[in-house]
Amino acid sequence: MTFSVFENRMLRLGSLLLCPLVAALLIAGQTRAEPPLVASVIRIQPAADSETLSLTGEINARDAVGVSFPMGGRILTVSVREGDRVKKGQELARLESIQQEQALRGAEAARNAAEADLRQAREEFDRQEAFLERGATTRNRRDEAERSFRISKANVDGATAELGRIRKAYEDTFLRATADGVVIDRLADSGEVLAAARPVLELALGDGMDAVFDAPEAMPTKIPAKQVVQLALIESPSVQFTGYVRKVSPLVDPKSGTVEVSIGVDSPPQSVRYGDAVRATIIRPVPPRITIPYSALTALGKEPAVWVMDPETNAVALSLIEISHYLDGLIVVSGGLTNGQLVVTTSVQLLYPGRILKLKESN
Repeated sequence: MTFSVFENRMLRLGSLLLCPLVAALLIAGQTRAEPPLVASVIRIQPAADSETLSLTGEINARDAVGVSFPMGGRILTVSVREGDRVKKGQELARLESIQQEQALRGAEAARNAAEADLRQAREEFDRQEAFLERGATTRNRRDEAERSFRISKANVDGATAELGRIRKAYEDTFLRATADGVVIDRLADSGEVLAAARPVLELALGDGMDAVFDAPEAMPTKIPAKQVVQLALIESPSVQFTGYVRKVSPLVDPKSGTVEVSIGVDSPPQSVRYGDAVRATIIRPVPPRITIPYSALTALGKEPAVWVMDPETNAVALSLIEISHYLDGLIVVSGGLTNGQLVVTTSVQLLYPGRILKLKESN
């Protein structure tokens, strides 16, 4: 059979139009033949919940003070170590004090000499006073004796003041506890040269303890005052005790973006020591909210979304959501879902709009 040029062109054009149509019919046939996908879903239902906050911090003294020498010098001895209990007035450390000792001995000798001169001047004044009454001396000699007595008395006062100043400088070479307490940090050692007022030791005053934490900036707003907090030592998790939120710093650390939270410790166990690492667990109730597992989350463009199944047809469709925040294994949804909707939680990467699921509902 022979075809004309026109007929050949029409046949080729018909075949080109027929191929896409056949392919579409084949795809449609495959789609209709595709079995439903087995997947798990959850039914959305806002529920009251509790939120667990966990922080890691350190046991500190509630009242601590750094002790230092009021003068600079080289440390001769440090008599205590971390953990030692000290009494008020107890010697904690000492500076080299050779110059102060020499100056003290010189000042004591000068005061003793001035007191000896004063005794002689007093005796001479008393004698001249008695002679004048009997007419055995002149008033000029009596007045001269009085003047010497007053000068000697002023010299004694001056020597006494100088001795007090030098004795104070000598006493300043001894570092003593200002109150009963516990040494919680040793900041210097023998042989070191210190500037004036540089702390040598840190003392905890009294028995009060705080667990101190650096909390994220937003977290302290979620912790009510006097909230009971469960505490446990990190190295010994079996050592558990309780505390309460005592103080939240009003300032944010500009470097770390954290806020210092102090939790007062109630009756700590004997094994708890200053400097121990501790974990705090705070459980607080929260208003009803919608949560979904991480496995349900997908995206539509750059926006978060989930697959929602129609309970009548079992077909799925994408639904945009608004995320409030993330929890451990869960996402808190603030918008986009309503009570009773069915959200797919497994095999979300295999879904597309209109995909039919075999319902496997779990609450």
